[in-house]
Amino acid sequence: MDTRTIRRTSVTLPALNEPGLYLSHVTSLEGGRGRVAEFHYADADLRDLDLADTHLMDGRITGLKARRTRLEKLRVDSVEFTGCDLSSLRWTDSRICRAAFRGCKLMGAALEDVTLDNVLFENCTLDYSTLTRVRAVGPVIFARCSLREAIFSAVDLGAALIDDSDLRLTEFDGGKYRGLDLRGSDLSQLRGVTSLKQIVIDRAQTLQLAEALAVELDVTFGEDLDDT
Repeated sequence: MDTRTIRRTSVTLPALNEPGLYLSHVTSLEGGRGRVAEFHYADADLRDLDLADTHLMDGRITGLKARRTRLEKLRVDSVEFTGCDLSSLRWTDSRICRAAFRGCKLMGAALEDVTLDNVLFENCTLDYSTLTRVRAVGPVIFARCSLREAIFSAVDLGAALIDDSDLRLTEFDGGKYRGLDLRGSDLSQLRGVTSLKQIVIDRAQTLQLAEALAVELDVTFGEDLDDT
């Protein structure tokens, strides 16, 4: 199986090149009995995308655009999402396993009670997104992503890595982060630094965290005071 590895974190990618696997083109992600398998869904431009109680398995979703997206109780196994634009995404009570999101726009997305296991986000835009009670039960990688002003609330990201990503004003509000690898990103404008206990950083990033903490505590530097 193909993998994507950054430092100590390796994500197992969707197994779509296995001998004997043929992906059929489909015109909808709503399959019979709530299951769509061995599929390729491409270049759809939708006003609304609503999926519930559905299992997507062994497939590619490319160039999908949806102005409003609601996903609930969705199970994803071995699926690639490439070049998708899912505006106003609301994704709840779901499990995503062996999935890759590449070049996708997920701005303002809201993920709640979603479990991640071997998931790659690469060159994706997740600005202003909110992840609530999202759990990484297996390795998760965010590589070269924009997470500007995103909020991680009560999440468990101990098995995750965020590398070479835009973390300006990204907020961490509670949760579990032991082992979260933040090497390779600028941490100086993070919010909620005190939640990030037992994370992995480079020594050079210590000053970046100190800068972020100073802003969070709203400290005043003595040399800036007018003592006259």
